[in-house]
Amino acid sequence: MAPLVAEPQAPPLLVLAGPTASGKTSLALTLAERFSGEIVSCDSVAIYRGMEIGTAKPSLADRARVPHHMVDVVWPDEPFSAGDYSRLAREAILGIAQRGRLPIVAGGTGLYLRALLDGLFPAPEPNQPLRAKLRRRPAAHLHRILTRLDPAAARLIHANDKPKLVRAIEVTLAARQPITRQWQQGRDPLTGFRILRLGLNPPRAELYARIDRRAAAMFDAGLVEETTQLVERYGFECRPLTSLGYAQAVAVLRGEITLDEAVAQSQQGHRNYAKRQLTWFRKDTHLHWLPGFGADPDIQAQAATKLIEQELSS
Repeated sequence: MAPLVAEPQAPPLLVLAGPTASGKTSLALTLAERFSGEIVSCDSVAIYRGMEIGTAKPSLADRARVPHHMVDVVWPDEPFSAGDYSRLAREAILGIAQRGRLPIVAGGTGLYLRALLDGLFPAPEPNQPLRAKLRRRPAAHLHRILTRLDPAAARLIHANDKPKLVRAIEVTLAARQPITRQWQQGRDPLTGFRILRLGLNPPRAELYARIDRRAAAMFDAGLVEETTQLVERYGFECRPLTSLGYAQAVAVLRGEITLDEAVAQSQQGHRNYAKRQLTWFRKDTHLHWLPGFGADPDIQAQAATKLIEQELSS
């Protein structure tokens, strides 16, 4: 099928969202090959180089099939924010559109996707003394603080994600209002594109079974060994190592839990994360939900039909 050709002032942009392990990558690859697209990853861990097994990045073969952007952008010890993601991803999307190809944003990091599409609020300047004080507290304690200050934010930020917890508390206290309320203020939305947003929503039991298999497969593939190499280079306190899978591998290396316990905790953590992702994405009234996995030919056909319908109706 020929590439989608849009009016210069309003090229198309496809967004594929959904929970972890729902098949976003598979669907993105299929649609990119059919509609001459390029994929822009929206994953807050896939941006880091050297973190391969625990991130479920597109394989090198998949990246050879279709150009990918926002994968392997920085090293794990380099700072990277949602604002950085928004800026670089918007540049990538514009470049894809200027080449006459279809930009396909695919991923499950809700905060990054919101920053990309809706823009960011004008956050207060960092309060370094407060930040240093908060960083000395355990992540579980920070999560309890945020739950009191902003229950909605606490539901969206993982209890182990200490940097995001610290920043959410800091911003909430500085502005004297919940960070979730601030997210709605002073945004800079992405304009100039006709955006179609599709969300994958497979049956919950099947999704959880797939999550469990994938989490176990990561450890079988050498996640602890990969984490050992990362710790040797960046240290135990490297921020990306607090992400799911890596955090459990770190606990194994520290002798805090067994390998079997790490697998079980990783599986539970990923299931909880999928639930939070769905809660986040369901608030997006622009999403068209597809009731299945991205690798399902019927779901792929439904997505292609939605894309064609938008193009024909524009």
